[in-house]
Amino acid sequence: MPKIKTVASSSRVVKSREGQPEAPLAIALPPVEGLLTPEEFDGEAYLRANLDVAYAVKAGDFASAYDHYLLHGARDGRPLRLPSYKNYKPIVYEYPSSVMNASDLRASVDACVVSWLGGLFIVGWMDDSNATVDTLRVVGGDFHVDLPVTMLVRVRRPDVEAALGKADRYCYGFCGLLHCVWTHPAGAKMTVEFRQSSGAIHAVDVTAHVVDKVELRDIAMSHLAKTQFFGNPDVERIQRLGSGFGGQAIRLNQSITTDMVASPYVERFSQTAQTYKGSIVVCLYGKSEFYFLQHALFGGLPGLEGYEFVYVSNSPEISEALLKEAHSANRTYGLPSTVVILSGNAGFGAANNVAVRQAQSDRVLIVNPDVFPRNRAWAQQHSHLLETLPEPQTRIFGSTLYYDDGSLMHGGMYFDQDTGLDMSSGTPTPIHLLRVEHYGKGAAEVARYAKSRPV
Repeated sequence: MPKIKTVASSSRVVKSREGQPEAPLAIALPPVEGLLTPEEFDGEAYLRANLDVAYAVKAGDFASAYDHYLLHGARDGRPLRLPSYKNYKPIVYEYPSSVMNASDLRASVDACVVSWLGGLFIVGWMDDSNATVDTLRVVGGDFHVDLPVTMLVRVRRPDVEAALGKADRYCYGFCGLLHCVWTHPAGAKMTVEFRQSSGAIHAVDVTAHVVDKVELRDIAMSHLAKTQFFGNPDVERIQRLGSGFGGQAIRLNQSITTDMVASPYVERFSQTAQTYKGSIVVCLYGKSEFYFLQHALFGGLPGLEGYEFVYVSNSPEISEALLKEAHSANRTYGLPSTVVILSGNAGFGAANNVAVRQAQSDRVLIVNPDVFPRNRAWAQQHSHLLETLPEPQTRIFGSTLYYDDGSLMHGGMYFDQDTGLDMSSGTPTPIHLLRVEHYGKGAAEVARYAKSRPV
């Protein structure tokens, strides 16, 4: 379990200035339908899926996992357990030998990409303006997988419009992604069936392109980034992800990430203690030289004693160069450091989680590789904050970042909302999109923005 202190969404016990518990707050909350009973509730699974709740229970903010679930978890939609991808059951069935071919539907498949351990990605078009297609069935050997049409991303195909001689605003094109595992890998020769609600089937023979699941993900996302729509393509793509394509992409990517973080290579340098005041965690991608540079600029600063560095690499291709940098920096500066190397690019969040599991303190500082100390006494100030402020104020917080010219990079982050227009129905429909912004980005007047804010 990552050794990081955090705070649950809320607490029902209030502590006075002297640290003594006061009476619990009495809060009138609306009832929640379908609550699990204590016998049905798996407390250990709930805490594994919600680490902030685990720390809150350990700190005494809640009597138990079930206590948090009743007060907050059910209403907030908290996960009851971590998703299990090893036990994921694909939509794979035995397939009869005979196939009907009785359909007037006009449709074709441009490409079918298959990963036996990841799923499939399919691209094509169909003129279903006067027909109802329920499912695309991809048949390989004696097995098949079903992709519901509701999970397809419908896109504009000017080439199909010209070939059919139609000028209506109709998305004839489609692409679809399905995360699954083929229990009996077939050959590259497959059949794609467009199965209609009437029972008619339009069958197209294809030669699948067989790849690993990382390439499957990259092909699918790259294709989606180039698709055309009748409205703003960026807005339309994001809107279409909700059809099911986005969920399948997430499941596929999580499966890839799980493989990449399963067996990291770990090497420690200049370890002088079993535990430390804090662990400075740095995620590297593409450049190994930041390791030596950060050690040169952090080394020798007052108050840094008792801190360790944990570097995690998302770039296996720089492994040898990184280890060489680490050995050289260790001989020069002697800072306690750990190097964690992953088998691929697992992403920023997953890589940091792996690094945190190697940390030997209960205080984690997530730092980018191009961040260097502006104040030489930062470590002393950080330790002083931890020792003097109330614990709820030090469980999780961030600091200001500056550009090299002294202007503010950001004084914290916040969510903002944009409104885009979905044109797929022919009538402009507002779509709300969230993005992250920085307080005071680029400001020369730093004091106005460099202040604490609850988030």
